[in-house]
Amino acid sequence: MIDFLMPGCVHDAMSVDCFSFLFPSGLIREPHSHAVEQVHLRCTEGSVEWMYPTQAIRIALEPNLSTSRPATVCIKPYRNSRGANIYIERAGKLELLVNEEASWLGQVYCFSVERPQQAAVFLQASPQQDISRRTVGFQYELLSSGTPAPTLVKDAMLEEVCRPCNNTELLMAICSSDFGRYPCEGLLDYVARGFIRRVSHHIGQQLSEVSVAAEHLYRQKSGVFQQQAASGEWQGSLKTLLQCQVRKGNGLFLFTGMEHFGEAWLGCAPRYKDFVRVYQAARAKRKNLCEFPLD
Repeated sequence: MIDFLMPGCVHDAMSVDCFSFLFPSGLIREPHSHAVEQVHLRCTEGSVEWMYPTQAIRIALEPNLSTSRPATVCIKPYRNSRGANIYIERAGKLELLVNEEASWLGQVYCFSVERPQQAAVFLQASPQQDISRRTVGFQYELLSSGTPAPTLVKDAMLEEVCRPCNNTELLMAICSSDFGRYPCEGLLDYVARGFIRRVSHHIGQQLSEVSVAAEHLYRQKSGVFQQQAASGEWQGSLKTLLQCQVRKGNGLFLFTGMEHFGEAWLGCAPRYKDFVRVYQAARAKRKNLCEFPLD
């Protein structure tokens, strides 16, 4: 941990809403300046790239959120990221999050933020003779409390991530702006009905991968599931934590979940017949949060 005190001043460089942000080249900055450039990003997810890093940059993550609940920030450095260490700011001090030499591992690093504390990361350029081939870059996501972080989940969160969804959580999981009459916070990125083909465990990454064949795709944010021309079925791969001890089950399931850094993560995944029973019981009592097409 080091004090967040540097010679010179802090420049409020800009405030942006874009998904991907490219910092100006470090080569155009004053060579003897000790100013810390500062940028405010308003997105809940995006990417940052800093070419030819020199000195330091402070990045404040300030999305327009209506909630005051705790949040988790996750950062995934690019594998070719070189030239700076990444710190997180806590109570005016810096804690090392990602060492420059560890960027090639492709890991995801997460830290919690208590409201109203501001989520901020600090890029400190490494001393080097030739910066012309150095670029620092990473993707970031700001997750609301209760959303499974893609990896490096703390022990306190593990039970929450791995436990089965209760009926209320299941009914919320299926709601989306595509077919819901009530807006639900934290919309799921995919909802599909199908079968588990196989489950692969990756001990080194502490992850499990669930291969799914979906007969009905209700919605997806991007290309998690790809339709096969010959069979017409949708195939996709969903990740979860190895500690959750996921195993292959027979029968039809309803798969829901979120995408993190281009990868799909498993959320609620009940047997389809159990979901239908819960949904129909809630609908009979007018307690369903949205209309879901049963077929």
